[in-house]
Amino acid sequence: MHKGLHRARIGVRKAGVDYFRGDGSDRFALVVLLLAIPAIAAGTLWRPEWLAPTALVLPVIAGGLLLRPANLLVLYGASAAALVVESALFGPYDQGPDRITPGTVLVVASVGLFGLLIAQFRSRVGVPWRRGGTMLFDLRERIRVQSSLPKLPPGWHHEMALRPAGGQSFSGDFVVASRTHGGHILEVVLTDVSGKGMDAASRALLLSGAFGGLLGSLPPHGFLPAANGYLLRQDWAEGFATSIHLVLDLESGDYELLSAGHLPALQLSAGSGRWEEKSGEGPLLGVYDGAQFDPVKGTLRPGDVLMLFTDGLVESSERDIAEGIDRLTGEADRYVTSGFAGAAWHLIEAVAKDVNDDRALLLICRDA
Repeated sequence: MHKGLHRARIGVRKAGVDYFRGDGSDRFALVVLLLAIPAIAAGTLWRPEWLAPTALVLPVIAGGLLLRPANLLVLYGASAAALVVESALFGPYDQGPDRITPGTVLVVASVGLFGLLIAQFRSRVGVPWRRGGTMLFDLRERIRVQSSLPKLPPGWHHEMALRPAGGQSFSGDFVVASRTHGGHILEVVLTDVSGKGMDAASRALLLSGAFGGLLGSLPPHGFLPAANGYLLRQDWAEGFATSIHLVLDLESGDYELLSAGHLPALQLSAGSGRWEEKSGEGPLLGVYDGAQFDPVKGTLRPGDVLMLFTDGLVESSERDIAEGIDRLTGEADRYVTSGFAGAAWHLIEAVAKDVNDDRALLLICRDA
């Protein structure tokens, strides 16, 4: 008996999980909704002032969300039969209140049509409504995890903020990072995919996974050529992207920056207190094969800060990039004395709060 109860419990649990994921049968939901229709019809005949004839739209709406198109048609047939029975028992609609009017039939039929369209869309996509929101949440979390930077050794810290366009959850800007060569080399790639928000999110997700696999698997100078070849093989209509690749030695502070059509990085020198642009040379990713990417070298000394960002932070229709960079460095100067802890988010709020574009900002700081 104990084993039988255990098997039954496991079976019920598995059926529930399969149903939530959209893999299980929808017969149970169909039976419940079919039983709800005569119950609603009986309530309408008994107390029409409390349960209007249009209450039949409730199981119709639930069916559009829960059932497959074939079973949904069965439910619609039962709803139509209930309307016919109600109409026959109430009598002609022009002989008293609470009758089945043409408007009632039109409302129920219209809701049923929209429900059928939703069910067909879910069936074509293959993602039921019970799983769709969970899948999108999982995708967003995967992008967030892929964009997280590894822990840095003492003497270093980083600040990063990503803000999608329009307050959405998905962005066309992403970061991939890894510590290679025994952990003393930090490689960071900041990429801006063409488009913004949801339009670029699917391509950003695909590229972040591919770039994360390439990073650390190739020599630093081989990453951008490999990424460029990957984009070219996708043959997307909007297949280009800009990217900047930082290779930083965490022991000496020496670094190389390789750029693929990306905006220059900014380095704050603790000695002079000035920001200096650092930019390698290279074309956009996904434009032509055989592209060459020439690095620029530099050194982060104690107290120095290196800032990487995307164009949504400094470019808008009201100002050009040079003005946007001046404004960004002006706001960043406020954190020189107090430190840059938590500064990335505040800088985006200060210089590009209401910009309808994806924005990303990364700060690599060497403690004084």
